Amino acid sequence: MTTNHTRTVNIPVPDLGDIADAAIIEILVKPGQSVAAEQSLITLESDKASMEVPTPQAGVVRDILVKLGDRVGQGHLILTLEVAVEGAAVAAPAAPATASVPASAPTPSAHTHDAAVPAAQAGGIPAAPIPIPTDTDCDVLVLGGGPGGYSAAFRAADLGLKVILVERYAELGGVCLNVGCIPSKALLHVAAVMDEVKHFDALGVSFGAPSLDLDKLRAHKSGVTGKLTQGLVGMAKMRKVEVVRGYGSLLDAHTLQVELTTGTAQDKSGETRTLKFKRAILAAGSQAVHLPFLPDDPRVVDSTGALQLPHVPKKMLVIGGGIIGLEMGTVYSTLGAQTGTKIDVVEMSDTLMPGADRDLVKVWDKLNAPRFDRVMLGTKTVGAEATPEGIKVTFASAKDGQPAPEPGVYDLVLQAVGRSPNGRKFGGDKAGLNVNERGFVPVDRQMRTNVPSLFAIGDLVGQPMLAHKAVHEGHVAAEVVAGELLGDAKLASASFDAQVIPSVAYTDPEIAWVGLTEEQAKAQGKAITKGLFPWAASGRALANGRSEGFTKLLFDADTGRIVGGGIVGTHAGDLIGEVVLAIEMGADEIDIGKSIHPHPTLGESVGLAAEAAHGSCTDLPPVRKR
Repeated sequence: MTTNHTRTVNIPVPDLGDIADAAIIEILVKPGQSVAAEQSLITLESDKASMEVPTPQAGVVRDILVKLGDRVGQGHLILTLEVAVEGAAVAAPAAPATASVPASAPTPSAHTHDAAVPAAQAGGIPAAPIPIPTDTDCDVLVLGGGPGGYSAAFRAADLGLKVILVERYAELGGVCLNVGCIPSKALLHVAAVMDEVKHFDALGVSFGAPSLDLDKLRAHKSGVTGKLTQGLVGMAKMRKVEVVRGYGSLLDAHTLQVELTTGTAQDKSGETRTLKFKRAILAAGSQAVHLPFLPDDPRVVDSTGALQLPHVPKKMLVIGGGIIGLEMGTVYSTLGAQTGTKIDVVEMSDTLMPGADRDLVKVWDKLNAPRFDRVMLGTKTVGAEATPEGIKVTFASAKDGQPAPEPGVYDLVLQAVGRSPNGRKFGGDKAGLNVNERGFVPVDRQMRTNVPSLFAIGDLVGQPMLAHKAVHEGHVAAEVVAGELLGDAKLASASFDAQVIPSVAYTDPEIAWVGLTEEQAKAQGKAITKGLFPWAASGRALANGRSEGFTKLLFDADTGRIVGGGIVGTHAGDLIGEVVLAIEMGADEIDIGKSIHPHPTLGESVGLAAEAAHGSCTDLPPVRKR
């Protein structure tokens, strides 16, 4: 016999990784409500991510200690929980051990956790078999052919599963490859070369003024993306992945109806096809947010429209001072340099490129000030009207009592204010799929949804909405699915456990950062040691004529281990990978500083920054003794 007692425990906010301050946007439980282990309690949102915080154990909610709008960080108490304590009066068989997540366990910023995801599924093959239809078209169906989707499909096929990939567009690769990451980099490279040669007069080499042929530039951009998309077609055929083109909509937990598409875009043919699957990986991505007050006018575009290079505008407005807006502003500024293009940028917050440390952004600000006619920080776009002369846009201060900038008339307006997930666009409700009010699909570390047969990855599951995150999630989902279907416990134990996810702005200069920033460390009260190596002391940077940047590494003051880093300068995005690896490997300043880097390179600035933190760098003035 056993006697049950209860005790009250406090549930705090766990370690949120590189997020120190987040707002509570949703409270998911009520006093008196019973909750299961891993059930979500609150939803948090920061400038970097949105996530749900789960309870580490089952119990009954007693008191809720927070309210909507509160800003919280690690250790902040959320609620009190009344949990059962079982006392054995008569010896009883030992219950199987179950893993519980401690309150201090990190919660990846990339995912949300859902109550309906069984805890038994967190570390391997589910405790009970999941029913599988006897008559299926495939082992795994992947909905969406972006970087996450095709990576999941190819990995599943490599593991021996029969795979069908559903994609509505004519080309695989999704937004990133076709109308995002890749074509923008093709244009940014051209812009960088055009900007670079302007300074060669001082080096003794003179070039004539550039002559712009938009048709050839568009063809170059399309050629770059075309090589990659054709490569994906070939790899799908080699792996025997069947590609079905169309809009997919779930009919139930094992059935997808596809409205077939044709042509070069996403035109529906009127035909349908019904597919049965054992498991599905949802990789339906996201779409650009469109501001409701902007007119439906060809002169108003999102990033997709801007990448089509409709024309070089005389006056352009970029709404949103984040990475996408500033990258496209860079392209159009350079392309329009000969014709005197003027570009305004409007941003609601008090800084451009939120998320990066201000010292990184200051370097960018100094070099890019001439690009823009007006940079309107702390400003809202409140109205727009289509006129024959252009799009007339009005502004308002984001702060009460502050004057608003004068309205402007623009012949091209780019809205770059973020993306929203496509979680409500494929009939998930018919399969019982949990989708939150913002369209995100909650998943656990194995990319499981609340429906045992459905997994979700990429932009669907939360911030950051980055292709490199989606690829890794796709591999995890494919491996877990293969583990279940093939009875392979090792594969089934795969999980998304990345400590950090890097961010890069491919502007000129590039800005890249990963892990803890100085601002976050200060907010957390975390003691750090900083190592900073200015590129003015780099022989390679000086030889390149680009010595404005620097490399910064942050180390835990107690352990010496690296916890973050930021780089501003040419090729910063290529260099940040070493910092990512160092964090994942738990390297300290000695490990990095004593790793011999080739000279002269920009990459050696990482090793020299570690030496600077240690106080052993001989390429900088001696550290002042205290």
